[in-house]
Amino acid sequence: MTLWQDIQYKLLKSGNKISLLIGINVIVYLLINVFAVVEQLFSGFGNSVILAFTNEYLLLPAYLPKLLYRFWTPFTYMFMHAGVFHILFNMLWLYWMGQIFEEYLGNKRTIGLYILGGLSGGLLFVACYNLIPAFTSVNAAAGGVVVGASASVMAIIIATATLLPNYTIPLILIGPVKLKWIALFYVIVDFLGIAGGNAGGEIAHLGGALFGFIYIKQLNRGHDWIGGLSKLFGPKQKMKVVTHNSPQRKSAPGTPRQEDVDRILDKISASGYDSLTKNEKETLFRASNNNEG
Repeated sequence: MTLWQDIQYKLLKSGNKISLLIGINVIVYLLINVFAVVEQLFSGFGNSVILAFTNEYLLLPAYLPKLLYRFWTPFTYMFMHAGVFHILFNMLWLYWMGQIFEEYLGNKRTIGLYILGGLSGGLLFVACYNLIPAFTSVNAAAGGVVVGASASVMAIIIATATLLPNYTIPLILIGPVKLKWIALFYVIVDFLGIAGGNAGGEIAHLGGALFGFIYIKQLNRGHDWIGGLSKLFGPKQKMKVVTHNSPQRKSAPGTPRQEDVDRILDKISASGYDSLTKNEKETLFRASNNNEG
């Protein structure tokens, strides 16, 4: 398999939505910045027309009259980044936490959580810049913009930590740390950062984090907002973890039966994820590992 075929498989055919989101972010970043560097090599290292255009039309502005004519920016800003380290750390956290999220809840909710988390972060940013006196007194909205996938990534981080607060991951130089402490650390840092130079970005992070937290709490109560939205764009049918076992054949060793998976998913819809027993959670985990759709 060639490198290009391998990339195509991971992005389009593997069923891994985290790889798809990372791929979109990286492709957008490279397309913009590679052409911007080439432009500057031939025109001199000054202001780039390409970067100026993308900053004007793809970042999310807080100024309401401008936002009215840039109505697509609440979506586009969450796939833009301000530099190499900005996209690097966002994609690393998206990969680490997204893999855990998909292990336990499958890959049907990942893109929805990413987009709704980004929209929530953008909404909170615009609202704060136009309503809170500290920002309105200096007319911060007039030149305020926000860029990056951080709000979307924070939604996934906080959602995963809310779902699995005691799940432990190893951190370099620190050792094993539970997800709830990582989530709490980032929320506190973002809140304190509102008084700094990147107030808009920190507010957007908190908006994404808030959505991730509320979403999992509602899911635990049996209200799957993202699953409900997905049903609007497809045939109405029972949500299933897809396995590659024919109904006429016995399940492979270690693969849960489809009827067991359906029963567990029905229980989540009725009573929430927290109502599952340890064995039921392990069954759902094994089923999601066998799910490539």
